[in-house]
Amino acid sequence: MPLTRGTLLAAALLATPALGAGNPADPLVFGTCGMWPHARCQGADLRHKDLSGLDLAGADFTGARLARADLRAANLAGAIFDGADLTGARLSKANAPGASFRNARLVGADLEFARLMRADFSGADLTAANLEAAKAPFAWFQGARLTDANLQETKFNATNLRGANLEGAFLRYTIFPDSAFEGCTGCPTDW
Repeated sequence: MPLTRGTLLAAALLATPALGAGNPADPLVFGTCGMWPHARCQGADLRHKDLSGLDLAGADFTGARLARADLRAANLAGAIFDGADLTGARLSKANAPGASFRNARLVGADLEFARLMRADFSGADLTAANLEAAKAPFAWFQGARLTDANLQETKFNATNLRGANLEGAFLRYTIFPDSAFEGCTGCPTDW
């Protein structure tokens, strides 16, 4: 049989594994929600899913259920988690500049070493969350609940903590230069 463009293309397609056939380059899809940048996953059920290391920049997870999801080292730049349930989620080393977690539930979530520059946690519940050594310059925690949270070595440079609650938070080596504390309960008074 002569080699033509069509036969070469057919041979190449037959040699390529199909989606979902174990090819590591295949994108993850849960229901109708694809795990790629700018995905639209409002209200998706992603509880206990392994999303570690994925590029989810600009994705919309408004109202999604992500309890105990693994988002370690994921790129969440500009992603939206408003009203989402991230109870017990693993977000250590996540890159989330400009991400929005407004009114999200992050009770017991692990954000150790996360990069949260300009992230918005207004009204979020971070009770008993671990933000150890996280970087949160210019972030918003207005009205957020950080009671009993581990904030050791967290850097809150020029951060908005107005109306936040930090009662019982572990603040060893935590810094707050140029941060706003008006109406904050449990915030340091010597900054």
